[in-house]
Amino acid sequence: MMSIQSKRELLDAVAPRYRTARGADKQRILDEFVASTGYHRKYAIQLLNHPVKTRRRQKRRRNRRYGPDVQYALIKIWRVANCICAKRLVPALGEFIEALERHGELQLDPQVKSLLLSMSVATAHRLLRAERHQQRGLTTTKPGTLLKRSIPVRTFADWDDARPGFLEADLVAHCGMSASGEYLNTLTLTDITTTWTVCLPLLNRSQRAVKTAIDRARTRLPFPMLGLDSDNGSEFINVHLLRYCQQEQITFTRSRPYKKNDQAHVEQKNGSIVREFVGYDRYEGHEANRRLDALYMVLNLYVNFFQPVMKLVSKERVGNKVKKRYDTAKTPYQRTLESDQVSDEVKQRLRKEYESLNPAALLRTIESRQDALWQHARVRFLNETTNAAE
Repeated sequence: MMSIQSKRELLDAVAPRYRTARGADKQRILDEFVASTGYHRKYAIQLLNHPVKTRRRQKRRRNRRYGPDVQYALIKIWRVANCICAKRLVPALGEFIEALERHGELQLDPQVKSLLLSMSVATAHRLLRAERHQQRGLTTTKPGTLLKRSIPVRTFADWDDARPGFLEADLVAHCGMSASGEYLNTLTLTDITTTWTVCLPLLNRSQRAVKTAIDRARTRLPFPMLGLDSDNGSEFINVHLLRYCQQEQITFTRSRPYKKNDQAHVEQKNGSIVREFVGYDRYEGHEANRRLDALYMVLNLYVNFFQPVMKLVSKERVGNKVKKRYDTAKTPYQRTLESDQVSDEVKQRLRKEYESLNPAALLRTIESRQDALWQHARVRFLNETTNAAE
């Protein structure tokens, strides 16, 4: 079968010869053309006698609305926002522009600013396309079976509390490619309602270290801790943490074994915060722990005040597909201000802290502290242990 383009090219070549031919030659040209194209004989005769003039479709040209100055400003804001997707970036453009202008990091022409604030998600995605150019780590969760019956199970659908203070907890191991020996860990706590997240380093994953880190994390939350949900690792499922939660009147629950979706909120933060900013290298010792703590001091501010998050509103199954609807992207800071359960005094303190923060300066500090931390990475640990054994 010939393509339409090939048929047109054949018609352009054959039609002049057909119109000048006579008798048997004309009959032979027609037979060959019908055999090659598969056209009906009458239709082929009409084409050969009256060739169709092909017209090139001209693309509609529109004046470019978003020029290089708008694209440059958008890219600069996008980088300060840690290169988040357009769906999260566009709702927060006003907040970023205001913060950057307040600290002298950005100066925009009024027309450029107006275009940025009226920009759609699709347009932002298109303008950022040229700028966009997953590694997995080891699992180190060891089940703790001693107190499982004393701690109730919670699934991903059980969080009905529409108030801040109910958090999911998880540990991220910084063990590199070997889980042997002692290495640093990160405790990640994520509030379900506001998505407020706190990350803290641990020298090891002992039960005492986890309880101490949870006690420290409570001082960094803008609201009291009301509930704690963990996986089934022995670092969480133990008598020390159970007694601590009972004494502090904290509801303590656990997820189902091998069901990571029960802790989808904190698992997402493990990837978007810990793995993205810290990586998969191995870290050991007090100096690396101090460097990691210094990084998290700044990173917690940057994430909670300047990283918009979309929350799942509903999902509907249609045939073999699931349609998901998300709300408008908002930062944990904005969601905390919208909560009626947070006191006005706390909200006022958060507003004052927000006005003093410069997202561009925070990101520069994060990058410098990342460099300081990465100097302590034990990326060759596996080779070192192998050579030592030999």
